[in-house]
Amino acid sequence: MALRDRVRDVVDGRRFQRLVIGVIVVNAIALGCETSPALVAAHGGVLGAVDRVALAVFVAELAARLYAHRLRFFRDPWNCFDFVVIGVSLLPAAGALSVIRSLRVLRALRLVSMVPSMRRVVTALVKSIPGLLSLSGLLVLMLYVGSVVAINLFRPSGDPRFGDLGSTLLTLFQITTGDGWSDVMRDLMVAQPLAWVFFLVYLLVGTFTMLNLFIAVVCGAMESDAPAKPTAVDDRLVQEVRALREEVRALRLEPVGDRR
Repeated sequence: MALRDRVRDVVDGRRFQRLVIGVIVVNAIALGCETSPALVAAHGGVLGAVDRVALAVFVAELAARLYAHRLRFFRDPWNCFDFVVIGVSLLPAAGALSVIRSLRVLRALRLVSMVPSMRRVVTALVKSIPGLLSLSGLLVLMLYVGSVVAINLFRPSGDPRFGDLGSTLLTLFQITTGDGWSDVMRDLMVAQPLAWVFFLVYLLVGTFTMLNLFIAVVCGAMESDAPAKPTAVDDRLVQEVRALREEVRALRLEPVGDRR
């Protein structure tokens, strides 16, 4: 077996993948500890050594994968993501690029590319983007229409939250998320007792319908991306094919004289 094939078997093996996942977790914990001045003062040297060792492991792993897969490495978007993350981590820690260097915590996101279940979730989210964009446009249209109606209804009350289009849009967006909508409604009901009608209709359309549609689109994309489960009919067909193979194998092994 060629050296390139051996390297490919190693980097694609489960043990090596688990080792890299362990290094990612340890490195993420170390980067989190570096945000504590007390831990940095007490164990700054150890945390820095952990970060350097983890970076060395990541660079070696990336180089091995590049050697094993050559240009095919860049055909996988997850490999390109890992390449960019490691490239950012190699930037100098001083000067104008020091802010970019702080993005090394993105190395923790490599768990997404290493764990298949996380990859499936992110893939489903990406596939659901067209549907989410359509729903986002519908939500913006609903906010605009609702804001124009709310301004005409509640501006006479003198509430600054409905004084202009920008403030009303922000208020209705807050209501869409379910944050403090009852306080806004009760404040308006002091001057306009029927204000609850508008809020009831808006909540039914905006919150209970639109936001649930976002969840439905994502769930639908995840279901379509999930592997199909074998049914009882599929199991029966597999058994029949196996039985036919056994009969053909038996006919091949049977002597010609016995067939007559």
